Amino acid sequence: MTGQSDDEIELIAFDQRAVLDEVGGGIRSYTARGRELLDGYPAGERSPSGRGQVLIPWPNRLEDGSYEFDGQRHQLELNEPENGNAIHGLVRWEPWTVAERKGHRVVMEYVLSPQPGYPFALKLEIEYALAMDGLTVRTTATNVGESACPYGAGFHPYLMVGTETVDSAILHLPAGTVFGADERGLPLAAAPVEGTEYDFRRPRPIGSTKLDHAFTDLVREQNGLARVVLDGPHPGAGLDLWVDEAFSYLQVFSGDPLPDVNRRSLAVEPMTCPANAFRTGEGLIRLEPAESLTSAWGIAPTSSRLGDA
Repeated sequence: MTGQSDDEIELIAFDQRAVLDEVGGGIRSYTARGRELLDGYPAGERSPSGRGQVLIPWPNRLEDGSYEFDGQRHQLELNEPENGNAIHGLVRWEPWTVAERKGHRVVMEYVLSPQPGYPFALKLEIEYALAMDGLTVRTTATNVGESACPYGAGFHPYLMVGTETVDSAILHLPAGTVFGADERGLPLAAAPVEGTEYDFRRPRPIGSTKLDHAFTDLVREQNGLARVVLDGPHPGAGLDLWVDEAFSYLQVFSGDPLPDVNRRSLAVEPMTCPANAFRTGEGLIRLEPAESLTSAWGIAPTSSRLGDA
């Protein structure tokens, strides 16, 4: 069943409820098995601290808001002026429309028109679907312009597992490489997680570790999915966040500098590229005219206890 109130779209199926925001096309809340899996925000409010937002055509930060593509230099608005960065793309405050609605799924649509700093055109479709095994988010980006364009995608869910802070939550993050960040939030050189406090390849409590790092070299299952598991202190309190092969990076953020988050929840952000990719080229996707890319990720409640494994 679906419903709509003001700028919200509601999906209800299989003992789950997801609420989507037409402003930005992101996820306002997601409940499964009678508990909140996302640290969302109330109806009638706009997303604080990036909660649930769609980060297209680039995720995270872009140094000085400037980049070169095919020999042309482009300058974007510095919407993180305190650090001199452009951040989180161009669609998170734009009005999305409902292109399809049927039963347990909805497709949100937005056409990103050429503009200063990004003179390219993208048609974006995001399908949100509930199934017995959880919520799936599938994005298709199509270059509807006349020239090739740079593209990256990310999402910004904050995960909750019933703990007062994330310190006691148990994290399993199967990533072999981590990027540090400088004082502007821009990535430093990649390094192995081996021997560092950022090694969560075996499940363990987050503890006092402060996280605002991108991870890559993800260990994948035979079906190509990489899976992050976050578990709480009580049976049935855990959740999985999975990404397909289009998402090679995960930004993990414990929200320490944000008063409304401050380690209450953990952002695990699927990304096709890391921060600053428009400048460095790492993970950057080039879409030719009429070319499309589809990427998928999802969340599912779990009953397993990582701490007992």
